Amino acid sequence: MRSEVNFSTHVVLRCAAKSPVKLIIQIPCLNERDTLAQTFADLPRSIDGVDEIEVLIIDDGSTDGTSSLAEQLGIHHIVRFAKNRGLAAGFMAGIDACLRLGADIIVNTDADNQYRGAEIPRLVAPILDGRADLVIGDRQTDRIEHFSPLKKVLQRWGSRLIRRLSATEVADSPSGFRAVSRKAALQLFVHNRFTYTLETVIQAGRRGLALENVKITTNPKTRESRLFRSIPDYLRRAGPVMFRAYAMYRPVQLVGWVATVLLVFGVAIGVRFLYFYLRNPDYSGYIQSLIVGTGAVVMACILVAVALLAELIATNRRLVEEVLMRVRRIETELAEREPALRLEGIQSTGAKPWHNQQVQPARASAR
Repeated sequence: MRSEVNFSTHVVLRCAAKSPVKLIIQIPCLNERDTLAQTFADLPRSIDGVDEIEVLIIDDGSTDGTSSLAEQLGIHHIVRFAKNRGLAAGFMAGIDACLRLGADIIVNTDADNQYRGAEIPRLVAPILDGRADLVIGDRQTDRIEHFSPLKKVLQRWGSRLIRRLSATEVADSPSGFRAVSRKAALQLFVHNRFTYTLETVIQAGRRGLALENVKITTNPKTRESRLFRSIPDYLRRAGPVMFRAYAMYRPVQLVGWVATVLLVFGVAIGVRFLYFYLRNPDYSGYIQSLIVGTGAVVMACILVAVALLAELIATNRRLVEEVLMRVRRIETELAEREPALRLEGIQSTGAKPWHNQQVQPARASAR
């Protein structure tokens, strides 16, 4: 509660000062020299309600000169990894850098030009209007021509599963085209090394952040996905991500179902043994039911104890995340005053931000 009060006070103070709204578009990159120029050229230079736009790329260990090209193109900021660390790590490094650079809204897009830059104003509109903390671009995957029928079905089923796990109405959970408010960015933490898309939706839903979908269209396919080799590979890697993300927030519910099934099964088998034993106490042919039933009940009791321990651990993790969120907020506020802290680990090219030609009052909801 205190955290929300502090955040609200921060919002009011910034609103009173009529601080300009700053948008940073972050682009994770891995050997994207062939498509980065087109992606950068497609980005909007002016958005209604946004006073300043900057672009940040996260070079995830590229070996084709992606960062050098970014400097030549005039991209404002570069975060560079010496070694490939994965999409999830790149996304979180970008979020951290954007916060320290003073972003009020962060847009994440792909470097392969899958997503149309012209859709970004529609993507950030719900945040500017105060309706959402996280906005996800719905690619309407059933209409994407290069998606196979199997992939379309799996996309539909996967998003349906994420809706249940996250308690949200997300339409296209694997979509990487999304806008994040400053409030939401401070609270997002990705724990897996595979992808940020699924875990952040579950996290946002379980933390009570407002999520909204915006229907978008995509550009023609330019290359194969580098995140996974095939659909079975994606399922193999995404399944544990969803399981762990849900387990971190709802451990009792997850383990409780298994414990309930085992308990019901064990009691039913025990009742079966008792029924036949009372009918003929001298016959021992049903002793196996007693053994199996007892084992199931014991396992159910163990799982209940595990669930309670998991809930305690989850509570501790939520407290740690609360502390990390406050530390992140303090760092971002200090970065506004200390240029050295703001640019730590970030290479700024010196390119000037894109300013809105029509200066408009800042909207408090962006903060």
